[in-house]
This record gives sequence, C-alpha cells and structure tokens, in this order.
Amino acid sequence: MTPAIVKQRCFIIAVEWKLGHSACQFQYSSWTISSETLWEIAKAEVEKRKSHGSEGDGAEIGEKSVFFLGSKNGGKTTIILRCLDRDEPAKPTLALEYTYGRRTKGHNTPKDIAHFWELGGGTSLLDLISIPITYDTLRTFSVVLVLDLSKPNDLWPTMENLLQATKSHIDKVIMKLGKTNSKAASEMRQKMWSVMQKDHPDRELIDPFPIPLVIIGSKYDIFQDFDPEKRKVICKTLRFVAHYYGASLMFTSKSEALLLKIRGVINQLAFGIDKSKSICVDQNKPLFITAGLDSLCQIGSPPVPDSDIGKLQAHSPMELWKKVYEKLFPPKSISTLKAIQDPARDPQYAESEVDEMRVQKDQELEQYKRNSSKTWKQIELDS
Repeated sequence: MTPAIVKQRCFIIAVEWKLGHSACQFQYSSWTISSETLWEIAKAEVEKRKSHGSEGDGAEIGEKSVFFLGSKNGGKTTIILRCLDRDEPAKPTLALEYTYGRRTKGHNTPKDIAHFWELGGGTSLLDLISIPITYDTLRTFSVVLVLDLSKPNDLWPTMENLLQATKSHIDKVIMKLGKTNSKAASEMRQKMWSVMQKDHPDRELIDPFPIPLVIIGSKYDIFQDFDPEKRKVICKTLRFVAHYYGASLMFTSKSEALLLKIRGVINQLAFGIDKSKSICVDQNKPLFITAGLDSLCQIGSPPVPDSDIGKLQAHSPMELWKKVYEKLFPPKSISTLKAIQDPARDPQYAESEVDEMRVQKDQELEQYKRNSSKTWKQIELDS
C-alpha cells in the first residue's frame, strides 16, 4: 500500500462520551481524511451523537441522577444506603455529598448508573442546589424531598424553602436550555404533565414540578402516635402539596416493609423500573400515593371551619393551606432558625481541637477590635 493511499484512508478512534455508559467506549470508524484534523473529526462525531441522543425523552440513556434534600437529620442517608444495599451506619451529611449505584439490565448489557446526591443542613445550604442540577444533567434528574414527620413545626418552612429554591434554579436551567435546544426544552415542559392523565379533573388546577418529584415523610413510627386531629392536618396538607406539584407521596420509618416500598420508588427514579400503582390514603396508615392518582375531591378542603376560611385572606390555594397548617403548627422564629442554620455552631460537626482554636481566635479578634477602636479615638482626641 502506497503512502498516498495510507493518507487517504485510515482508521481513527472516536471517543464517545455517552451518558448511558460508565466509561469511555472506543469505536473504530473509517474516515476519508480532509483538511480537518483527526481530533476535530472525532469531536464533531461526539457532538453529533450527543445531539442525536438528546432528541428523545432520555429513556435510552442508562445514567440518571437522584437529588435528596429535606429536613435536617430526617433520614435521607438511611434511605440512600438502603436503596444501595449498603449495610453501614448512616453518618451526618457534610454540605453536599455524592455516591452512586449500578444495576444490570440483562446479560451482556452495560450496567445502568444512578448518581445519588444529598444536600445536608436542611435549608441552610440552598446555594449548593445549583451544583448537581446543571444544563447537562437536568433531563435525567429527579428530586426526593424527605420531611421529618416528627417535627411538624419545621415541616412547612423546610418544604417551602427547598422546593422554591430548587424550582427557581431548574426554571433558569430550562430557560438556558431553550436558547440552545428549544426542542429539548419544549419536551421537558410537556413531560412535566405526563404524570397527570389528560382527562383528570384537576389538570387545570395544578402546577407540576419541572422534573420528577417524590415527597417522603420519614419517622412515621413517631408520627403515628400523634393526636388524630394533628395527623389529619399533616396528611391532608402533604397530600395537597404533592398533588399540586404532580409528585408522589409516601411515609416511611425503620420498618423493613416500608423501606422496601421506598426502595422500589427510588429504583424507579434511578433505573427506570416500572412504577408502582398501589395507593393508600388512609391517614391511620402510612400514606402511599403515586403521582397522578390523587385528586382534590378526595383530599377535601383545608381542615378549618368554613366560617374561618374567609378570614385567612389567602391569594392562592397553596397560601390558604399554608395559613391553615401554620395556625396549628406555627413555625419557629427567624432568630431560632438562623441559630440552627449556622453550620459552625452545629453540634453534629463538633471537633474539640478546632472549636477551641476557634474560640481563641474569636477572643483575639474581639481584643483587636477593641484596641483598634481605642487607637482611633486617641487619634481623634489628638487632632
């Protein structure tokens, strides 16, 4: 073979970085050499395939992400470990943590990968929400909101702050996506409504969350001993919020049976396993309601006398439910929340040597401030 022929025809290695694979795959392709370099050709091929892959609904992509957020010490890590079959004690989450799991679809097929992100600190680290949810990952992302049922006074502010911050960021990412790939952004908006049947009576009354959302009420073992009237208010409120956002709702505890149900739901988000159609709306039992199976008619009106509803002066159904809920479970004061939200003073992150040095440095800083203040006063007097 002459050098000329060798130059005209050669084999190159095109690196395909596809979301459905855990590692780079190498594919040999025959190319005719032009003025472009081999690297430019390989790069163009990758971009072409990524663009082609994004035209679908993402079902063919074997890589998904699940973002856990919610109440502080609410049991998020325990749920993740149970889903991954890891027999190890749960540790307090430091800021934002990541782990992953794999699952084989069948014989001689690549393993699907699920990325698990967990936001610690309750509502104190909202800025970190933007790290895992990006332009590139949004279309395969799901959110799991874990709420501590044993602390009803913290439930609404935790839920409201986390959902609003997450939704606001996702809306910005979708807007950015729409500027470069309007078709993909349009498909995402249409997919939001897929949880609700077209003939559902509440279709015009809800506002689905931009990406799949699951709300989990943890520590049901404590919650079940609450006063029946309080349980009723919490159950109806969470059912309304979940239905309004097109989310699934379920309660769990340390019970193996309940954890297995939760595991099935998380596996559906992470690996695309068939969604459960079971439902339980009895407030005397752990709720289990798949998205789209509830209705405002079944939920009923807010648990407050009709004569009091007009006095609440709410501008939307969500605001009305909030006022009714906070009337029975008033949130903690802002000053108390701020004290809790300071990670530096959080007892779960305590380290004696570091804390002692911090106290020493704080004292030195205060002494420096006092000395500086005296110096400036002296200068003013001398002048």
